[in-house]
Amino acid sequence: MVKQIIHIILVSCLILIRIETQAQNKIYKTSTGKISFYSETPIENIDAHSSAMSSAINPTNREAAALVMINSFKFKNSLMQEHFNEKYMESDKYPKATFSGVINENVDLMKPGNYNVTVTGKLTIHGVEQNRTINAKITVSESLQLHLKADFNVKLEDHKIKVPEIVFHKIAEVIAVKIDADYNLK
Repeated sequence: MVKQIIHIILVSCLILIRIETQAQNKIYKTSTGKISFYSETPIENIDAHSSAMSSAINPTNREAAALVMINSFKFKNSLMQEHFNEKYMESDKYPKATFSGVINENVDLMKPGNYNVTVTGKLTIHGVEQNRTINAKITVSESLQLHLKADFNVKLEDHKIKVPEIVFHKIAEVIAVKIDADYNLK
């Protein structure tokens, strides 16, 4: 009888350890993150949006990664969208933009709350990788859904994006990027 009780306790402990380990291996994910960019000049403003950003955040080690296909950006003007993909971003040659990094602050993303964080990592656009630190605000709800907002600037020259001289005054040298994404724990 004592052996059975010890066996039940050991099995119960192993099950609890396994459940705990599985819970720690859960990742926040989204495939419908919103990303937009804006270029303001005296001649013309350029505004594009995508709702197809894929991203993951590991709450255990605070690693974060994101990917957006360049041709998923939509513009109000279809000619502008065509020029963006063919002439500036060369989306056939460089089809995606990526970011991979780590949240610097020691925050518990399994605990509801609001967190102002910085994420340091590699931003790759137009085939050119740059080290970046991006400010973000993360909100974790009571149901452990995560919401991320980030605003940052991208210099075209940092990623070797060339703008033809004829339209140089229509496109800003620094583009404002915004991310607004909801993540589920999976």
